[in-house]
Amino acid sequence: MAVQSGVYRGVSAEDRAAERRGRLVEATLAVWADPGTRTTMTAICARAGLTERYFYESFTNLDEALTAVLDAVAVEIEETSHRAAEQAGDDPVARVHASVAAFMQLLADDPRKGRVAIIEAAAIPALRHRRTELLRHLAHRSAEEAHELMGLPRRPDSSDEVAGLLFIGGMAELIAAWLDGVIDATADDIVEAASRSFLGLYA
Repeated sequence: MAVQSGVYRGVSAEDRAAERRGRLVEATLAVWADPGTRTTMTAICARAGLTERYFYESFTNLDEALTAVLDAVAVEIEETSHRAAEQAGDDPVARVHASVAAFMQLLADDPRKGRVAIIEAAAIPALRHRRTELLRHLAHRSAEEAHELMGLPRRPDSSDEVAGLLFIGGMAELIAAWLDGVIDATADDIVEAASRSFLGLYA
């Protein structure tokens, strides 16, 4: 009896390719965040336990793999913060606090994600534009969530854009300093300060 085309041990070719891509993305994050390892395709493949053939199955080059990690971290930040705000009840202050706390917990659980997205990506010319796009997207979403989830007043678009960029840009610099250990602050300190800042910008 012939084996169904593209299926091996009950797993489709598409699922196997997706699993390999996931391993490569995780390996890219690990290598990129490791200051003792040069970020190369060879190092990523070795970490993932895959050959270069499979790297090119998922990515055309190294920059594309790095961008995939950057995008994945941004999506996780957005979804984690949004979910925490939704679960925090109806009080706007509680929602803001929960959203920021969830973001900080994400970075505390895996500092690599903050390091590559906020610090390392800024040092790579090919990624700077994408990093800027993602920061602006998160700035826009912070304004939308201020109104939709937290019931804070809506202002003209330009004011919301300024407030969003000020909050997200300030958070990026603050997190970079925290990850580098150049400020004497705990994650809780940052949550409290960032929550007050957010409310001050939008309330």
